[in-house]
Amino acid sequence: MPPVPAERPHRNFYGRRRGKHLRDSQEVYLQEDLDALSPGAVDWEVNPDRAPLDLAARFGGREVWLEIGFGGGEHMVHQASQNPQVGIIGCEPYINGVAMLLGKIRRAGVDNLAVYPGDVRDMFDVLPDASIAKAFLLYPDPWPKARHHRRRFVTPEHLEPLARVLKPGAEFRVATDIPDYVRQTLEEVPGAGFDWLAEGPEDWRTPWGDWISTRYELKALREGRVPHYLTFRRHG
Repeated sequence: MPPVPAERPHRNFYGRRRGKHLRDSQEVYLQEDLDALSPGAVDWEVNPDRAPLDLAARFGGREVWLEIGFGGGEHMVHQASQNPQVGIIGCEPYINGVAMLLGKIRRAGVDNLAVYPGDVRDMFDVLPDASIAKAFLLYPDPWPKARHHRRRFVTPEHLEPLARVLKPGAEFRVATDIPDYVRQTLEEVPGAGFDWLAEGPEDWRTPWGDWISTRYELKALREGRVPHYLTFRRHG
């Protein structure tokens, strides 16, 4: 069970929460669909005691996966449609991306997703220990300046709670086109309780068999950057 803090910790947030004006249809998606897709009480305002989520009640006993920062949601919806036996939680604080995902969910008709439009650190607070069977970190914000590297996800602030909520043997996938992000990932993730599963160069050059390129990856390819696909396993 996650610890119950005496009070809400101070957490700096460095990303964008909103971009350009939403289309009318996207505003409708947010108003009509978002509440029904909630994974449960995550926000401090509604769960100040940080009571753990009841994932079995939310997903009917399905295995649960987690996507951290789902962008426009294409990968998350793809995985949901290909794996109806799984429940997937997506966390994304950028409300424009959330609206894009909701439109994709409507069109795909998938019903095994939950959406938290906020900071994944708040989600970690309320996920039970060893409750997540697979996690995805796909094209995260690179924070390219050296002084900003501590803002990257692959730091102990994020990796330690991620390791706590992952089941022993759970898979953690990281995709990025930024060489220095690869460096930091390979330095930090194994020390947080993970094994890197690559045995040769093709293991990080070749996408996963169930992969679908995101719009971020397609942009990287157009601009000549090389994607890396890193697979880790939580220590058993």
